Amino acid sequence: MAARAESLAPTLGEESDLLTAAAWLHDIGYAPELIDSGFHPLDGARYLRDVHQADDKLVRLVAHHSCAIYEATERGLLEAINAEFDQERPELVDALTYCDMTTSPDGTPLDVADRLAEIHSRYGLEHLVSRSIANAAPCITSAVRAVQAALADGALPDGRDGR
Repeated sequence: MAARAESLAPTLGEESDLLTAAAWLHDIGYAPELIDSGFHPLDGARYLRDVHQADDKLVRLVAHHSCAIYEATERGLLEAINAEFDQERPELVDALTYCDMTTSPDGTPLDVADRLAEIHSRYGLEHLVSRSIANAAPCITSAVRAVQAALADGALPDGRDGR
């Protein structure tokens, strides 16, 4: 996933390092010693904020990566995540979602539909994560398509011309 983020560097400019760091750290909340709420975006963002005093943008990206509000809703944690972490700029969130949802767990590039299917197959259709991903699929797909369109047009995710 970090390689995918690094591939966006020519179009992101000064924010490419931020996106790459978020790509590396977005799932840090899965680490067993960091689990508190059981929701990895929230646990990871709290850890980065509280223990490492990480950059606010980085923390917000980790908290809200890949349409996390859908899983937060399923877990009853939507108010908690929104109270603790403001949303980051949509263009950056979309870029991180693109990186996450077009890369397999082993780092292989793939289509967003294949990535969503991979998540469902890993968790099973009745699992909370699968339900959340099913609900988030339009949000995820929209983010991926927006970044792909911006790349095809030579525009930066914030709308600036990248040519």
